[in-house]
Amino acid sequence: MKFHSFYRRQIGGSGVASRRSPTARHRRLMAELNRLRENSGLSRVEVAERIGSTDTTIWRYETGLTRPKPTDVAALTTVYGVTGQERDSLIQMAREARQRGWWHRHRQALKPGFDSYIGLEAEASVVRSYEPLVVPGLMQTEPYARAVIEATSITHTPSEVDEKVSVRISRQRLLHGSSDPIQLVAVLDEAVLRRRVGGREVMREQLERLVDLGRLPNVEIRVIPFSAGAHAAVDGKFCLLSFPEPEDPDLVYLEQAASGLVPEDPEEVRRYTLMFGSLTAMAFGTEASAAFIAQVAKEL
Repeated sequence: MKFHSFYRRQIGGSGVASRRSPTARHRRLMAELNRLRENSGLSRVEVAERIGSTDTTIWRYETGLTRPKPTDVAALTTVYGVTGQERDSLIQMAREARQRGWWHRHRQALKPGFDSYIGLEAEASVVRSYEPLVVPGLMQTEPYARAVIEATSITHTPSEVDEKVSVRISRQRLLHGSSDPIQLVAVLDEAVLRRRVGGREVMREQLERLVDLGRLPNVEIRVIPFSAGAHAAVDGKFCLLSFPEPEDPDLVYLEQAASGLVPEDPEEVRRYTLMFGSLTAMAFGTEASAAFIAQVAKEL
């Protein structure tokens, strides 16, 4: 394996990522505000009284339903006795959380929940993806992406399809477009390689792209052959995100036809992490997977 065990201390160290995402900053801020209030021993009602607000507002800050202004965070840090660099960092985090990522302008074209996923993916250090049906979006060629989106967007206009394709291709800058590329570990079912999406030429180009991507130091591709039989993820696709800072716990993204879900329950994330480990154990190694993909491409 090019990098092992997938724990952030082994791939990211303690340094701060150069990529910043408002969605990820908001997630961190929400967790920090929860932690600070719990450590203070104050109830939401007591905090609200001290800053001249309501307990509902404090609850909305802590659950992520409202993004607090920097001035709100400054007031809260005073109540919690936070000073110096920690206070400054939290106020800056509030500023960053209220910004808009490039994906924000496309949110109407995206399924509910997926815009949040893109925002979290933008700051992740590692993406672990299991796909049983199609190539993961981060690795799709444009013709392949268009064929997939046209097939699944049966109620969308051509312009909406174009917008979805644009978003998908833009996300791929995470693999190539910075000095801090994302680490991608993709486990693909053999069906992904056999399903002829977009026709023979489109599919051959896509498989050749996979072989090329597998040569990158930050990309690892493994294939689970049909011969492996049933496995822990036969129920469907999922994606795990890890982040460079230890304060940001891993999360799992689950996608359905009309929506996406990001459950952050630690036991749920742990279950999918164990599932992913089981899948990698059943899959071909990276070199054998590359050879297998290349052979399927030659057969087209």
